[in-house]
Amino acid sequence: MHEIPLCIDLSIRRACGFVALAIGTVMLSLSFDMPLALRSGAAMMAAMCGVLLLIAWRSSRRDVRRTEFWSIFAARNPDVLAQGDVARIQAMARRLWRERLLWHAERIGIAALVLWAGAGVAALLRAWG
Repeated sequence: MHEIPLCIDLSIRRACGFVALAIGTVMLSLSFDMPLALRSGAAMMAAMCGVLLLIAWRSSRRDVRRTEFWSIFAARNPDVLAQGDVARIQAMARRLWRERLLWHAERIGIAALVLWAGAGVAALLRAWG
């Protein structure tokens, strides 16, 4: 059962990585105006945090068999699913899915706060210089 948290983290981090790539691309395209780039990055990171919190809130009612986690877990552990203990695995996965989503949302929220602070510092430096 140690594979469940690994598969959940892989699924969440893959999605967050694609969103981070998009955010980084937007920030890079706005790099001519550093306060604007940092503000836009902070706003998008805050939105990403909000989406993760929304998904975590809805996770108790979601069928985990329709998630990317389940396809990763089923491909890596066909023997565990063949044993017929699917209901227990789903209950454990729902609990861990919520915990890991909240953990990732917390880290992304901290990153958004850092970007907001950086935008404030950049705006102050621009006003002084």
